[in-house]
Amino acid sequence: MELNKIILYYGFAPVPDPESMKLWQRTLCESLGLKGRILISKHGINGTLGGDMSALKKYARATKEYPGFNRIDFKWSDGTGNDFPRLRVRSRKELVAFGAPEELQVGPRGVIGGGKHLKPEEVNQLVEERGDEVVFFDGRNAFEAKIGKFKNAVVPDVETTHDFVKEIESGKFDHLKDKPVVTYCTGGIRCEILSVAMKNRGFQEVYQIKGGIVRYGEAFGDKGLWEGSLYVFDDRMDIDFSPDAKVIGKCEACDGPTKKFRDCSSLACRDLILLC
Repeated sequence: MELNKIILYYGFAPVPDPESMKLWQRTLCESLGLKGRILISKHGINGTLGGDMSALKKYARATKEYPGFNRIDFKWSDGTGNDFPRLRVRSRKELVAFGAPEELQVGPRGVIGGGKHLKPEEVNQLVEERGDEVVFFDGRNAFEAKIGKFKNAVVPDVETTHDFVKEIESGKFDHLKDKPVVTYCTGGIRCEILSVAMKNRGFQEVYQIKGGIVRYGEAFGDKGLWEGSLYVFDDRMDIDFSPDAKVIGKCEACDGPTKKFRDCSSLACRDLILLC
């Protein structure tokens, strides 16, 4: 029986014709029986796909043949194509909807002017050298941090990525502008853009984790600076990096420990809520 997996990936490189790229990617995925989500813009590609491992490997090889995508880091995890209802391939103005496409500049080697990439071990080294001076800055939607985050992280009050620019312009984080700030997000794509926005607004020392939370968790499991589970946007809902993952979420009904998000039962509510 064929082994099933899920891949998470992104690549920043100039795409002169996003519509043609969209058609190529859809045809490629359909020929391989893959399901999931792919976004394409003039800045690059961002995707999560599930299916047979052999088919995913063929997809990765084919996608890396595009100029600028040869350095894409495909992150593998357990799951199947059934974790996605269908295949969606779309083109948009932004790969991540920060609402500021004019701020992002992309060259053949990726984003121009973003925060310095740190490997997982370099993140720990930075904290060892500079201690409490280091600030972890969550680049995800705020609710995701309810079940997992870096210890003592700053979690901005954002519902979507559109809220980030307003948050960092609000002045509430100005005291961090001279500190070493490590931005983090699931696979790294949001922080590519967030770190540019922060540097453009006066943050002097901005870092991002190479490969995001996923690569950090793979490197250190639950014995590093990450605590809890990682929220993911598919039917799995969350993943753990070891059997020893700490449960930091609290049930909104009884206050007991949980990491399980469920849909709000009220028709007027579109939020996910934590319930045990």
